[in-house]
Amino acid sequence: MKSKQRRAETTAVRGGTDLHKKNGPLATPIYQTSTFEVTDNEEQLRVTPTDHHYTRYGNPTNTVAEKAIAELEGTDRALVFASGMNAITTSVLALLKGGDHIVAQRDIYGGAAKFFGQWLPKLGIETTFVDTTDYAQHERAVRPNTRLLYLESPTNPMLRIVDLRRAVAIAKQHNLITIIDSTFATPINCRPAEYGIDLVMHSGTKYFGGHSDLICGAMAGRSELIEKIHSTRTTLGGCLDPHAAWLLLRGIKTVAVRVQRQNENAMQVAHFLAQHPKVRHVYYPFLEGHPQRALAMEQMRGAGGIVSFEVEGSGEDARTLSEALHLFTLAPSLGGVDSLVCIPALTSHSMVPAEHREKMGITEQLIRLSVGIEHADDLVADLEQALAVVRSTGERVHVG
Repeated sequence: MKSKQRRAETTAVRGGTDLHKKNGPLATPIYQTSTFEVTDNEEQLRVTPTDHHYTRYGNPTNTVAEKAIAELEGTDRALVFASGMNAITTSVLALLKGGDHIVAQRDIYGGAAKFFGQWLPKLGIETTFVDTTDYAQHERAVRPNTRLLYLESPTNPMLRIVDLRRAVAIAKQHNLITIIDSTFATPINCRPAEYGIDLVMHSGTKYFGGHSDLICGAMAGRSELIEKIHSTRTTLGGCLDPHAAWLLLRGIKTVAVRVQRQNENAMQVAHFLAQHPKVRHVYYPFLEGHPQRALAMEQMRGAGGIVSFEVEGSGEDARTLSEALHLFTLAPSLGGVDSLVCIPALTSHSMVPAEHREKMGITEQLIRLSVGIEHADDLVADLEQALAVVRSTGERVHVG
């Protein structure tokens, strides 16, 4: 069976490996080395562009991880990086120059928003932030010097869904490169390249790793763009350590089964919260009442493991609730087997100016849950006991 015919579950386990290789190790070895020996200088010249030269340029363990991610996303190639933010910064710096312009969604991860809004202007690259689902606003923001359309779907933490076809149509009309942060979706739930997205970014720290024990980024896409990014990664030095790449590969093998369980658990948690009198709003793409539910169900196989909600009352009530949880550990990050809880205004988006957060809809009462693979009934019971300590009586719950 050709790799393109395999289902995602099979690709996750076997992707990136040589299925015809015999009498070799089943698990990918860790090439824990900084450099590689050659027999003569002619060979040195030949191996320089390969993964047997110097680990900042490439490494055999990393190569297997990159091939696995490319197969999962259905792209030509992929690269791994020292972090998700390194994947974003390296790729943007590889593709743009001073004087260029970016159109970016307002709803993006706080670190990316800070990079676009505060760091790139120092290099003469300007960004216009637009409402995520207002595509006429996307069009109006495009300038003659616009080179990049930056997207995220589902968005962090409001779980808005981007219409990938409409975004790609705008980009093609204006000859823009498209990059999407697809961390929340994972290739198990959505493959943006199938809609024409040029580059797909993941914080591999999250669902790919799956066990909260590594920091990693990935960028998958067309060969000519990946080659430019690879050259810049080599210069800036944001390569992934081979041992972390091995951990990443271990995580990828189970990503399909983990994400399926997280989809199911998150849906049950969202249903519970949507019926609770002390919850003001629930944000989950497959929940009835979400404004982009039909689009989400068209583009995605599952809605993912993140549920955000606003508790009735104040920011202090949100803090009280988050600290009263037992199975949802109070910690930043997401995507692992353990359920986590955080308040985005204090963590993932704390570096975003308050007025920007307000436009995104991120309030002090907003709580983000990363739903793990524990039993859903136990997670619901944990939320129920924590909500009991919140003082406010609440009103009718709103979705989306």
